[in-house]
Amino acid sequence: MRPFRTRETYIVKFWRGIVLAAAVGIGAALPGWAQVIDTPAEYAVIMDHETGQILYSKRGDEPMTPASMTKMMTAFVVFELIERGEIALTDKFTVSEDAWRRGGFPSGTSTMGLVPKDTPTVEELLHGVITMSGNDACITLAEGISGSEPAFAARMTEIAHELGLKSVNFVNTTGLEGEGHVISAVDLAKLAKMTIDKYPQYYGWYSLPSYTWREYTQENRNPLLEVAGADGLKTGHLESSGYGLTASAVRDGVRRTIVINGLPTMAARAQEAERLMRVAIQSFELKTIGPETVTLPDVDVWLGEQRTVPVSLAEPVKVVGHKAAFSKAKAELVLDKTIKAPVKKGDKVGMFVVTLEGQAPVSAPVIAEADVKKLGFFGQAIEGVSTLMKGENTSKPADEPATGGDE
Repeated sequence: MRPFRTRETYIVKFWRGIVLAAAVGIGAALPGWAQVIDTPAEYAVIMDHETGQILYSKRGDEPMTPASMTKMMTAFVVFELIERGEIALTDKFTVSEDAWRRGGFPSGTSTMGLVPKDTPTVEELLHGVITMSGNDACITLAEGISGSEPAFAARMTEIAHELGLKSVNFVNTTGLEGEGHVISAVDLAKLAKMTIDKYPQYYGWYSLPSYTWREYTQENRNPLLEVAGADGLKTGHLESSGYGLTASAVRDGVRRTIVINGLPTMAARAQEAERLMRVAIQSFELKTIGPETVTLPDVDVWLGEQRTVPVSLAEPVKVVGHKAAFSKAKAELVLDKTIKAPVKKGDKVGMFVVTLEGQAPVSAPVIAEADVKKLGFFGQAIEGVSTLMKGENTSKPADEPATGGDE
């Protein structure tokens, strides 16, 4: 069949994309949603680690007070500066009176137990930040690297924006009360993924059960570390924000990350974190649709020696979503415009788009599997006469849309 038999079809297809049904074995039908996801947390996110796709969100894009989950960014920036060669794990920084008063034992907050004139190494301070949640360790790092905590916090915000974490505005390194100190749950999940992917040599520190500085030992507060597969990241708590947690776990090769915040008690945080991680692992599935598993229809070629060309997926499509959603998954081959000869094998001709309920569409390029030469002069003339005899509208070539249609 030749394309664009009517003016109406021409306008709709050009502006809205050409959609051809694709036969794909995505999954068996399931009897509705296996579990209704809800949470008492004020903010919550579930993220698939491999794809980075947000599987569930409750106010996930809203900036919130992260409390000590801020320290994930404090540590990440230090990792970055080590990689850039600006500092080394063996560098030593001197603990100031201010760091001791605002973050040490006198502060009554989470502390590493530093005292003025101590000279811990960067590595020791990182353990103080990650495992002990020490505010004194954060301030000491900030002062040693940038001269002051506000200057380092500004750098944290700058680097976060460079990484695409646009919700971030940090005024300190600790997560203690600070006007305008915010980040979204989605951005915390993204930060967790970046930490795991970019700095695996340091990520293992998040799963240490405790750390000791001199005679002072602090256990890791992450309640999920007792759950199989959990290996990080960071808790947070302020009176103004409630109890929060960013946590990641891997089971059977599948990693998921959750963020929760705004729970009323430590016990409620532990209970909800375990439940939501169980939902994240058990209720969602990652499927890979490869070129060998998809049968795509041949695509029409305008003014070609062959009227159609076979096409295939250029790369696998990774689709993740709630298991029940796969029963209603929609797969489409979408062409941006009419494919006109000549066509070369390997040319991109469109996109294969898979849509699951509740998830953003995912796609992969579709390429031609054969060459198609353009008709010669006489062939084009015959084609034009044939088109006129069939009453087709050829007043405009395919990439010059006719006017008067809805966009």
